[in-house]
Amino acid sequence: MPYRLLADLVLAGHALFVLFVVGGGFLVWRWGWVMWLHLPAAAWGVAIEFAGWVCPLTPLENRLRLRAGLAGYPGGFFEHYVLPVLYPAGLTRRAQLILGTLALVANLVAYGTLVRRRHRSPPP
Repeated sequence: MPYRLLADLVLAGHALFVLFVVGGGFLVWRWGWVMWLHLPAAAWGVAIEFAGWVCPLTPLENRLRLRAGLAGYPGGFFEHYVLPVLYPAGLTRRAQLILGTLALVANLVAYGTLVRRRHRSPPP
C-alpha cells in the first residue's frame, strides 16, 4: 500500500509540475520571485517535449507501481482522470512537438506581457 500511495504522489507532483510549466509564467505577474523557479522548470518541460525525452518522474512512478503489485494504471482517481492527460494514448512525436510548442507559446505570452507591462508603467 505505501508504494501505491508514493506512486500516486509522484503522479500528482508530475501533474502539478506540468501545470506549472505551462502556466507558471502567469503566476510571475503576481509573485515576481516565482520566475526563478519557473524559468528552469519551463526550460526543462519544453526540452523534454522537443527532444522526445522521458521525464525521470515517469520511470519512478512506474517502478513504484510495480513494487505495489500493480500492472498499468487501473482504477483510482489519479489513474482515471490524471493519467490520460499526462500520458495520452497514441502520443506521437508530432503531438509532443505540438505540446512543447504550446508550452513555449504560453510562456512567451506570459513573459512578453510582463515585460510590456513593466516598460509601460513609470518607476515608483
